[in-house]
Amino acid sequence: MTIRVLVADEQLLPLDAIAEVLSSVKDFEVVGAVSRSSMIVPVAVRRRPDVAVLGMGTAQGGFRLVRELGMRLPDCRVVLMAARPTRTLVDRAVSAGVLGVVTKQTKIPRLVDAIRDAAAGGRPAPGDAEPPADDPAARTARSAVAEQVLSEREREILRLTATGASVKEVARELYLAAGTVRNLTSGAMRKLDGRNRFDAARIAAERGLL
Repeated sequence: MTIRVLVADEQLLPLDAIAEVLSSVKDFEVVGAVSRSSMIVPVAVRRRPDVAVLGMGTAQGGFRLVRELGMRLPDCRVVLMAARPTRTLVDRAVSAGVLGVVTKQTKIPRLVDAIRDAAAGGRPAPGDAEPPADDPAARTARSAVAEQVLSEREREILRLTATGASVKEVARELYLAAGTVRNLTSGAMRKLDGRNRFDAARIAAERGLL
């Protein structure tokens, strides 16, 4: 599945650089690069991105833009790039509807992960329905395959879960929305056949996945 990405930043050099790098990610399609905050919503409405990566200063109405995007494009998820993502800023961002916050000093792979996590967080959490019954051999085979595709972000979440951290604490530590943490945790639980998030963390630890 291709993730449609809109990038916005007031500084042209970082904007062009980030847009070019993200364009090279095989499952990303950069559908717009915007340097003026007033154009973010109009461009988003026209281009219909799955994720909007906003580097706009929060003091210049960044949270207002997030809320407006949420109203105009409910399916568009937001990742915020902040110069200094303090706990207060993260809390305000999450309250406004942001699904991921990264520092502007982060490396590109972390930003790519944040975009993928935001896109995943915008979909219904897997595992809500009761899984169909199957035999032990099938479960073992499925689990073995699942271990190979457990994402690094899922591993990070399970590592923190193993320490007893709550969903809210995990979200704050990783600069994610609580909903995103729940969705990723549900995916890890399904892959590992865990009864709950702590059981999944235990299984992952026992199998050397953390």
